[in-house]
Amino acid sequence: MSEQHFRPLKIRSPRGAMTTEIDWADGHKGVLPHEVLRGYCPCAGCQGHSGTIKFIQPESGDHEGRRNQLEVDAFEPVGNYAIKIVWFDGHDSGLYSYRYLRALCQCPECHKDGEDRGERPRL
Repeated sequence: MSEQHFRPLKIRSPRGAMTTEIDWADGHKGVLPHEVLRGYCPCAGCQGHSGTIKFIQPESGDHEGRRNQLEVDAFEPVGNYAIKIVWFDGHDSGLYSYRYLRALCQCPECHKDGEDRGERPRL
């Protein structure tokens, strides 16, 4: 993939949304459900130190608590290679590289026929 694949032009996640959309420089429109973003949070607190990335199911609980885990409060740029996502429950230690975000994309083009491409994000 060219570097254009990993350069976001615009990141959208309106208040209350449960999905983030990314317009990439190569024309791709990325779709990232917040359950996927939070479930694959790359921070050491969520993933540990083994180097293996696994999906961590957001905690169940009352509706408001789960919603706070899955609603984005802010995106903060980290250099020219990543964003930090600040979640409404205060969790903010995950740095999502642009390559990682592209690997998490859930759009129909990236998941033809609803099938998983078998690729898991790698840091």
